[in-house]
Amino acid sequence: MRADRRRCRGAGALLSVAFLLSGCASMPSGGPVTAVEPSQRAEQESRVRVYGLSPQKGGDPQDIVRGFLEATTSDEPGFSTAREYLTEDAAKAWDPFAGTTVLERGPVTEGGVPDGGRKSGSTVVVTGERAARLDTRHAYRPDSGRLTDAFHLTEVEGEGWRIDRLPDGLVLGSSDFERIYRSVDIYYFARLGPGAPSVNRGEDVLVAQPVYVRSRIEPVADTVRALLEGPTDWLDPVVRTAFPDDTLLARRNSVTVQDSGAVTVRLNRAGATAGGARCERMAAQVLHSVQSQASSKVTSVALRGPDGEICELEGDEARFYAPGRLDGTLSPYMVDAEHRVATMDRTSNRPRVVPGLLGSGRVEFRSVGVSRDERMGAAVSRDGRALYVSASLKSPGKEESGEPVLASRAVREEDRLSAPSWDGLGDLWIADRDPRDPRLLRLPGGQGEAEAVSVPGLARNERIESLRISSDGVRIALRIRNPDGTSSLQLGRVEREGTRGDSSVTVAALQRVAPQLEDVVAMSWSGPSELVVVGRESRGVQQLQYVGTDGSTAHQPPLPGINDVESVAASESENMPLFAESQYGIVRLTPPDGDWETVSEDGSAPVYPG
Repeated sequence: MRADRRRCRGAGALLSVAFLLSGCASMPSGGPVTAVEPSQRAEQESRVRVYGLSPQKGGDPQDIVRGFLEATTSDEPGFSTAREYLTEDAAKAWDPFAGTTVLERGPVTEGGVPDGGRKSGSTVVVTGERAARLDTRHAYRPDSGRLTDAFHLTEVEGEGWRIDRLPDGLVLGSSDFERIYRSVDIYYFARLGPGAPSVNRGEDVLVAQPVYVRSRIEPVADTVRALLEGPTDWLDPVVRTAFPDDTLLARRNSVTVQDSGAVTVRLNRAGATAGGARCERMAAQVLHSVQSQASSKVTSVALRGPDGEICELEGDEARFYAPGRLDGTLSPYMVDAEHRVATMDRTSNRPRVVPGLLGSGRVEFRSVGVSRDERMGAAVSRDGRALYVSASLKSPGKEESGEPVLASRAVREEDRLSAPSWDGLGDLWIADRDPRDPRLLRLPGGQGEAEAVSVPGLARNERIESLRISSDGVRIALRIRNPDGTSSLQLGRVEREGTRGDSSVTVAALQRVAPQLEDVVAMSWSGPSELVVVGRESRGVQQLQYVGTDGSTAHQPPLPGINDVESVAASESENMPLFAESQYGIVRLTPPDGDWETVSEDGSAPVYPG
């Protein structure tokens, strides 16, 4: 499942070969208002390189603007054909890399009548409904509202109408955006802070940041450039890069890839100041960032400066920095028909009750969370009032007290404790939904006293309904109940301060992840920068879909529909089945092309460790 999605997102493959196709679709002329039709080029032509057409003689102002917009959808590195539609000064000043506006459909042109009846100037207005925006760091964010951009034209002797004033950046319809750009994960090291738990090589935990690069224009070099530009403002407070300040790629032959999978990256003198262990960490960032879009394995990364090689990292050595190092094991768990915690056998489909308190039957449960190493489990009682933690999940240990570690005082069951979730650092997270005192809570080590976590982005009339923390411990997905009773999916960053004995944790900078869904029912992490979400669009039916942590759904394959899903469980590791709780009980979807099959008619609350 994940592997197939990654191949789709990584169509700008590391070692792929592009064919050339000259020419673009011709643009219609005439008419007061005209849509620039989105490209209809098929996905199977994704490796065909497309070039624009030069301006045609006798074109009116709308023809010129429409031709320019179509030329910007070409695969030319510097947009040389698009610049032919501009005056000489405008061609030098225009910055196509200042950002990209993505429209729901193709842009529409209006106007084009000469200014004031004179033939010295004309204005064409480009409009459309915004869907998303790419910023200068290639980061995607959903957007909405009306685009209105003015293009001013003047007549140039011997050439005809040319654009002399225009906005920087690009304007693309969604279909052209999906054809031209591909999502790539670039990686930075987690900034866990002094208040974080002590984990094995915790300073080497890699966090994914999705960016979009042009898939047929130096995709590998563009990926490295995006990495060197640093993390987005949203992610920056909780990650760090090993690259020195002002590190850039060399101007020539900056990135080369050999048939063997060996990658060489040439840096400027600022980047060459790092050596030893720091350089190895730099190479690890490059290797895993480049590998995320590659169709063949990257075997090594060599970093070179103006005076020669700085360091080289082999693929086997890079595994110590592999993304998902804290993801945990791959065993699925559930609550069985007798409300005990059980693990699901991946071959027989028979649930096997876990040892210790959670499988003893002494307490009936409705939800469960399992630590990433499967040594500990946490479960919420059937009435939602109490949280129990067991350290005997794998094998029977000493007699457990059976006393809850946390209790909610809410009157109604639906207002009590959410399902628990564990990060890869060993901490346990849960929400108390009591309307009188809604709180996000963290239990250090899974057994420490519950600490309230500040969430300053929550309004007073909002509360956390459910949550899933990422394995790296610096991102948390929150299902937020809105004042109108619907739920939205938001992503927060986990900021830690202080010391392990006296720490302060805040979930900051909430941003909505699936704005197209009016009501979100359930979600689960399903990759380094991806979630699987259950919800419905306005007046639509319930659906399951993959959503990037940046809010993008481009290049994501559809999931087979299933009715009345209440919860969903995906693994952050590749090729593992997707589980859901529905009207049929617990069902499973096996990659890559499977269909839903019933695993347990009476079970509930399926989860993977985490």
